[in-house]
Amino acid sequence: MLPDEPRPPTDRTPEPGGGLAHCYRHPGQETGIGCSRCGRPICPQCMVSASVGFHCPECVQGANREVRQATTRFGGQLAADGALVTKALIGVNLVVFVLAAYVLRPWLSEDLSLFSVGPQITGFPYGVAAGPDQWYRLLTATFLHVELWHIATNMVMLWVIGPALEAALGRIRFLAVYLVSGLAGSAFAFLLAGGFMNSLGASGAIFGLLGATVVMYKRTRMPLGPVVALLVFNLIVTFSVTGIDWRAHLGGLIAGTLTAIGLMYAPQDRRLPVQALTVAAMAGLVLAMVLVGMARYGG
Repeated sequence: MLPDEPRPPTDRTPEPGGGLAHCYRHPGQETGIGCSRCGRPICPQCMVSASVGFHCPECVQGANREVRQATTRFGGQLAADGALVTKALIGVNLVVFVLAAYVLRPWLSEDLSLFSVGPQITGFPYGVAAGPDQWYRLLTATFLHVELWHIATNMVMLWVIGPALEAALGRIRFLAVYLVSGLAGSAFAFLLAGGFMNSLGASGAIFGLLGATVVMYKRTRMPLGPVVALLVFNLIVTFSVTGIDWRAHLGGLIAGTLTAIGLMYAPQDRRLPVQALTVAAMAGLVLAMVLVGMARYGG
């Protein structure tokens, strides 16, 4: 008999005393049924129906451990809705937009924006430059919009590039790219202009997703032309239209690209630690930029 073949039940023969065998998990229960895989006697409480006969709980658990869970190409968990995080991010941005632009204006936008003024301007720092209790602005500013055209363009871009990237990375990794890119864009803007600035919008995070999409197309050997053209067009707009914070866009783009490289090129046998280290390293870079900015603009 081959090792992989199920063994016939060995418990159907009466015990030396003439009675039936006793369940291996419930010694007080007599049974004439044995596991069709290992042959151990099992009572009705322990029987698990199988394609042939019944299995004991241990054999079922062992079989479940042998089944490898399906994942996305880059290690994320497969999900029925591959765009759930994208939809949730759009929803959060829209809710904050309505509140800031129409309901709780203007104080909400003032409290959430990437506002920073150094002591060189006012004698003592305001906003992000004031210290850690104001660093929340680095994140909240990435969900803040007060102009209809601004929220519309950013959410259209998020819907265009988000679902495919989320489906490839999985929800957690996709969200990590989005948040790291947004934070890096805010931190880079603060590093360069934290002495006097006021910025807002999800554009840094969107540019990070654009950079990650370029990496995904390169990694999967898809035609790069369309996504590179989209990126170049957005960069032209960034540097040609006044009032756009190019620092946040550029910082988000660089962070998203680097994060995606770490997530998508991680060796399969060490994928999880390499990916975790990549995200941690980018978070450390964000903190380093903020600390350097504080040294320049803080009190």
